[in-house]
Amino acid sequence: MTASVKPPAASKPLKHPVDQVPPVPKLALYGLQHVMAFYAGAVLVPILVASGLGLSGDQLIHLINADLFTCGIASIIQSVGFWKVGVKLPLLQGVTFAGVAPMIAIGVAVGGGTEGLVTIYGAVIVAGLATFFIAPFFGKILRFFPPVVTGSVITIIGITLLQVAANDAVDTGTFDSNGQRILDPTDPKLLAYSLGTLLLIVLIQRFFKGFVASIAVLIGLVAGTAVAFFTGDAHFGDVAAQPWVGVTTPFYFGWPQFSIAAIISMLVVMLITAVETTGSVYATGEIVGKRIKKDDIPKALRADGLATTIGGVMNSFPYTCFSENVGLVRLTQVKSRWVIAAAGGIMIILGVLPKTAAIVAGIPHSVLGGAALALFATVAVVGIQSLAKVDFNDHRNMVIVSTSLGIAMFVTFVPGVQGALPEWAEILFGSGITAGSFTAILLNMLFFHVGKSYGPAVAGSPGGVIRLDQVNEMTEEEFAETFGGLVQGSPWAVERAFEQRPFADTLALRAAFQDALLTGNTQEQLELIKSYPDLGSENEIGLDIAADHAMAGLSNLDEDERAEVVEIAEEYKQKFGFPFIVCAREIDSYTKVVDLGWARLANSPTIEHSTALIEIAKIANYRFDDLVADANPIATARTLRYQEAYRG
Repeated sequence: MTASVKPPAASKPLKHPVDQVPPVPKLALYGLQHVMAFYAGAVLVPILVASGLGLSGDQLIHLINADLFTCGIASIIQSVGFWKVGVKLPLLQGVTFAGVAPMIAIGVAVGGGTEGLVTIYGAVIVAGLATFFIAPFFGKILRFFPPVVTGSVITIIGITLLQVAANDAVDTGTFDSNGQRILDPTDPKLLAYSLGTLLLIVLIQRFFKGFVASIAVLIGLVAGTAVAFFTGDAHFGDVAAQPWVGVTTPFYFGWPQFSIAAIISMLVVMLITAVETTGSVYATGEIVGKRIKKDDIPKALRADGLATTIGGVMNSFPYTCFSENVGLVRLTQVKSRWVIAAAGGIMIILGVLPKTAAIVAGIPHSVLGGAALALFATVAVVGIQSLAKVDFNDHRNMVIVSTSLGIAMFVTFVPGVQGALPEWAEILFGSGITAGSFTAILLNMLFFHVGKSYGPAVAGSPGGVIRLDQVNEMTEEEFAETFGGLVQGSPWAVERAFEQRPFADTLALRAAFQDALLTGNTQEQLELIKSYPDLGSENEIGLDIAADHAMAGLSNLDEDERAEVVEIAEEYKQKFGFPFIVCAREIDSYTKVVDLGWARLANSPTIEHSTALIEIAKIANYRFDDLVADANPIATARTLRYQEAYRG
């Protein structure tokens, strides 16, 4: 009688890093780090609004507490999620900077003070509800947000916010008689605090690993504040003056007032935040390695709308995903959304404990600015990575990115330029982020969704350029005539590439030939390999091969050098039965060709068969680039000049 064997228990599926819950001590520290990195941006909007409306110090403290309290609730909604609300990513919510100028304008228009606040809150509540209910429709227009748009927006957000970090780095922490922050870039102590904090963060990430490296920003902020405290530049005297508990209550400043003009302005602000949130969601998805699905954007926007509505009720302002913390996720590689939930809990505590909030408020702006330089720059890097997916052989994409970035920098470097525009258009140029984002969206619609699109130019011909839509409408004979030279005119490879139509872009067309090479059977592949001329042959080898050989210096060899090349080519063909094929454009001298040939003679026929196909694919790639270059001479000339400058 045999004993029964118990089947092994099925292993539990691994959770995605986004859904994993770190141990409580790490959870608290990671969450605190997010709060520390976020705090300056969180309190800046209440400070600016209070200053613009002429509010008292006590009213400002209440605004800050209400803001922190609501930020905590909003962050938990976005990261934890429920029903169809919240994208369940490590996205921390904060008050949007896009609303500062419109809110001050709304408040001042009705006389400022608390009367201005309640009018702002009426508009905020309506705009929040509108955002919540239109979120599904926004999700349906995601086709207007391809990588060229989202990559541009993310890059613009990162680069533009660097100005905020730079201003913080030289901020004295005081205000002039007009309520403007006093900046002093000539103060060596401020520079020491900011760059010292940044340097410490970099050194920690260089020489430490694991947990210590992941809290580098928190360590930098604490260390920078400690140094500033001992040198007399970090002050915590306001802590004693604050009560231990201070709970914000709904409609603390009075019942909301509703103005049509104010509501329209705030609706435009929420459209802007929808664009920012979309960019932040995609950026975070890139960072944590989680694919963003079609319904994720509506979930994120519903969370924005709900948080904004709560903000209007609880004496706060419109909410969006905070880019600072997107950068922190990138920098630390701590991907758990529960860290953001923990940060939300900490912010709720800070919102009801004014003394605790006052301690955090004691961190010098220069120290915060040093940390922010690293955080905002990482956001820009994420945008650049997104743009790496864009087909820049298509000049339209080049125009979209360059123009939107240029407009964003124009508005950033020349503040106040919106004053030259009609009142209705001022909000669009109130910040570089807003202006650049809308430029990218509008240009994408103009180039890709308005009128007939002919697609990018993919090949030059005696009759002019050939565009992608023309390629997709070609007969097989026309396709072979245009692109057959990529693979030595091999009919089976051309046929299988042709079968992959329609091509979405030039990258898809290139990939079609790469894939085709792998679909051939052994005999077909061998015929293709044998169609290439012998290395060193003086027979007719075709203009493409001649160009390849010239780049490797094989077209002007003396007798001894040519004899060396011919010797290795003959021995190779005798052993393997097919020509010695090498992508000559990747080799800069005949001696390297010879050395490579002798090394490859030691391989097996199977390995060399595969190696020959790889070299053929490389050759096809270069020939394809030549076709695109012929079709895009201006862009190609620009690229070549950059390459020459780089080499020089």
